[in-house]
Amino acid sequence: MADMLTLERFEEASEVVGKVTLETKLVYSEYLSAQTGNRVYLKPENMQFTGAYKLRGAYYKMSTLTKEERDKGLITASAGNHAQGVAYAAKCYGAKATIVMPTTTPLMKVNRTKSYGAEVVLYGDVYDEACKKALELSEEHGYTFIHPFDDLTVATGQGTIAMEIVKELPLVDYILVPVGGGGLATGVSTLAKLLNPKIKVIGVEPAGANCLQESLKAGKVVTLPGVNTIADGTAVKTPGSKLFPYLAENLDDVITVEDEELVVAFLDMVENHKMVVENSGLLTVAALKHLNVKDKRIVSILSGGNMDVITMSSVVQQGLIMRDRIFTVSVLLPDKPGELSRVAKVIAEESGNVIKLEHNQFVSINRNAAVELRITLEAFGTEHKARIMEALEREGYKPKLVRTNI
Repeated sequence: MADMLTLERFEEASEVVGKVTLETKLVYSEYLSAQTGNRVYLKPENMQFTGAYKLRGAYYKMSTLTKEERDKGLITASAGNHAQGVAYAAKCYGAKATIVMPTTTPLMKVNRTKSYGAEVVLYGDVYDEACKKALELSEEHGYTFIHPFDDLTVATGQGTIAMEIVKELPLVDYILVPVGGGGLATGVSTLAKLLNPKIKVIGVEPAGANCLQESLKAGKVVTLPGVNTIADGTAVKTPGSKLFPYLAENLDDVITVEDEELVVAFLDMVENHKMVVENSGLLTVAALKHLNVKDKRIVSILSGGNMDVITMSSVVQQGLIMRDRIFTVSVLLPDKPGELSRVAKVIAEESGNVIKLEHNQFVSINRNAAVELRITLEAFGTEHKARIMEALEREGYKPKLVRTNI
């Protein structure tokens, strides 16, 4: 298997996957370039037909199977994007597909997978538990199992992204790639080094699921006791054992980012690029601020955009709160006519926008002395928020910031 990830195999895979993938041209980001002092390009795999890069590896793997293997029926485990890739590839080849997905998988990913004709089985809280179930079903029914990442043929298909990046931006200095189990990172880093050893390839993991980082420290594959991240597509406890040697050799570094950074990155992408990118796909955007380099050509791979609207709404709200564009303040005032109008006047004069009021008459036994008013406001940012707080303070309200719930 040592000669699996060769330039010839990558070239073959590029021709094969080109039949079903959409062209995802690099997008130059003026906003992120100005923020980081580099020339930042986005590789928008969130715009792929199935909403993620996973179609590449799934379709290439399918092309290498025998008719007998396909006729047995296919099975895989996935948090969503590989599921859609396998389901779509199976549909193209007229094969039956069964997908085991964690019970925590967003509904949109489940429904999209079903829409390609696959049977979906929901099992376990995380990918690793779903994978164990898929292997059991494969053994029981004789299905052909397609691993979502720990498969060198699948990784070869994913690596075709690097071929496209280098063709479009031959002088690329850095490629940032999300890491879950390591299939995408293996393919991209291996091919990038084959094409130009000077290219730096950086893997990016969620801090709450940094299985590759811990494995590299230990010098062997290790399993995390648990994972905790909003980046569901990369919530993996164990990196691929077949992939690990390639990752250790070809990745120049692994960066981890906190969930809070992904929330801010989501807002940046929506507001400045008009693109919806799922949390795992945002890892490389959040990681840009962790790179200690200037004036480099950097490509951030946006691995997917399959995000349900409920999650999207929650992330947007949290992002606005974190950027001080929505905040809640508590003030105490006498329970008498005109006081609410006074507070509203102060806020209006500072151009604050009230979006919710909560009036609590029972905060004190003496209602004439103190009634609590909680005001949730919309502001332009941190400086504007500070001006509103100072104005309330000048009027003697002694404002206190409290947790915002909207």
